[in-house]
This record gives sequence, C-alpha cells and structure tokens, in this order.
Amino acid sequence: MTQAPAPIQVHVPSTTQPEDFFQLLKPRVMSLVVFTAATGLVVAPGSINPLVAAIAILCIAIGAGAAGALNMAIEGETDALMRRTRGRPVAAGRLKRNDAVAFGIVLSVFSVMLLGMNTNWFAAGLLAMTIVYYAVFYTMMLKRRTPQNIVIGGAAGAFPPVIGWAAATGSAPWQAWLLFLIIFLWTPPHSWALALYSAGDYAKAGIPMMPVARGAKSTRLQILIYSMIFVPVAIAPGFVGMGGMIYKVVSIVGGLAFLALAARLWRSRAGDAPDKAEAVGREAALYDVRAEAKPARNLFAFSILYLMALFAALLVESFVVPGT
Repeated sequence: MTQAPAPIQVHVPSTTQPEDFFQLLKPRVMSLVVFTAATGLVVAPGSINPLVAAIAILCIAIGAGAAGALNMAIEGETDALMRRTRGRPVAAGRLKRNDAVAFGIVLSVFSVMLLGMNTNWFAAGLLAMTIVYYAVFYTMMLKRRTPQNIVIGGAAGAFPPVIGWAAATGSAPWQAWLLFLIIFLWTPPHSWALALYSAGDYAKAGIPMMPVARGAKSTRLQILIYSMIFVPVAIAPGFVGMGGMIYKVVSIVGGLAFLALAARLWRSRAGDAPDKAEAVGREAALYDVRAEAKPARNLFAFSILYLMALFAALLVESFVVPGT
C-alpha cells in the first residue's frame, strides 16, 4: 500500500518587527508615566542617589509598558474594530497575542523585582498592584461592564507619582496622594472629551464609554462637573507647601483656561452627531474632527498640556527653588 505523501510545510515569514514590541509599551502613555513618577520622586523630601533614582524611574517606565502590553494582548480583537487603535501590533496581526502576553509578564516581573531590590519593596508592591489593576481589574473586568470604567480604572494612571515618592522615601504620605488625586480627577474629563468624538468607534467595539451609554449631553455635563472639582484640587499644591509662586500661576491660569474650555464644551453640540470623517493615521484620528466636535478636541488636547505644565512647575521649583 502506497503511503500518502506528507503535507508540504509552507513557512510563512513573520511580519513582526522590533518596533512592534516597542509599540506594545504604549510609549506616549509611558512618557506621561515617567514624567509624573519622576516628579513624585524629586519633590519627595530627602535625597536619593541619582543612579538609584534613574533605575527606579526606568523600572516604573517598564512596569507601565508591561501593563500596556498586557492591555493590548487582551484587547487585540477590540482594538481592531476601532479607527484609533486598529494599527496596534496585536490588532493589526503583526504580533501574536501569546507573544504579547509573555512579553508583558516578563517585563512585569522584571520591573517589580528590580524596583524592590533597587529601592524598597513598598514601592515595588505599589508598582505590582498598578500593573494588575490596569491589566486585570480595568481591562478585563471594568472596561466592558460600566460607563464609569474610566473613572475607576483611572486610578492605574494616577499611581506613578505615588510610586516615585515611595521609591525615594519608602512611604506614601498625603502629599503623594494629592498628586494621585490630581491625575485621578483629570482622567474623566480628558478621556470623555476624546470619547465624545470617538463614540462611534467605542459603540462598534461594544465598549460602554459614557457618550455611548448615557449620551453626549450627559457626558458634556459630567465633564463640566468633574472639571469644576479637578481644577481646585490641581491648584491645591500651591497652597499646602508643595508648590511655590510658579506653580500657583501655572495652576490658576491653566485651571481657568481648562474651566473655560469645559464650559464651552458643555454649551456645544459635540458628540450629538456621529463623526463621519475618515481620518488617516493615528494623529488624524485624534485631532481631525468635524467642526461641532472641536470643543471636545480642544479640551482633550489642552488637558494634556495642563497636566504636563502642573508637574513641570513642581519639578522646576524643586530644582530652582530648593525647599519648595
């Protein structure tokens, strides 16, 4: 009896590039994490060896990247449905999901262990909790179940300055948690402004972001309310001994601009009609919007600038005005 020939194995070359692993780390998000973590570390009382500080910030950055990689691995199919995220490595099919998971786990363990050995295990524990919170609690449990997903899940993005502070001192006093609160309260107006002109993408992906679940009008009102709570908290460090005159000016002037943009958005019709523009590329997907949606885009863009300015002011005063 003649044996059937073995099937021919066709080798399909991998399309994965080193850049894809870098993109898994969400470098834009990582840059904000590094900046806020460095601020917490620098403004914390006492001193820390520069090399130890640099390694601590590197660990926090890698931990944030690990959380991003796990998020992309879990959300690959969802990301593929959204214009803003369909170019991500897993969503685009350039990287296998299991490879992204393995990459994220390895980086998570490495960053937590190195941070613990380099600084202290309290800071390492906070980093580990943040990774689990973002990858499991937010991505797997909250994101698809409640329109308050970004409110609760936003805590993950607010932890870096606390981790930085803990890395420098081994503790997390109320000053560190004030920095946490600034980012925590900043996240809803920032994220919902984006969601107002990306609601079609979220609806297609089955994610109950606030504009999808409660409508544009309710979302605009909630953005205004959160903004009115956020701005006074953002100004607070200037009056509790954490920030000096530079911080007061930046926080107050920027805060008034933030409130003005939030009020303009509240009075607008942003999000009332789906945005039908077919944007090209990630930047276009974020910023090329219809005229009605421009108030949402403007608040989204300014919110990033304002948060960076707040933490930059604290950093500048720490170096220029010691003891501030």
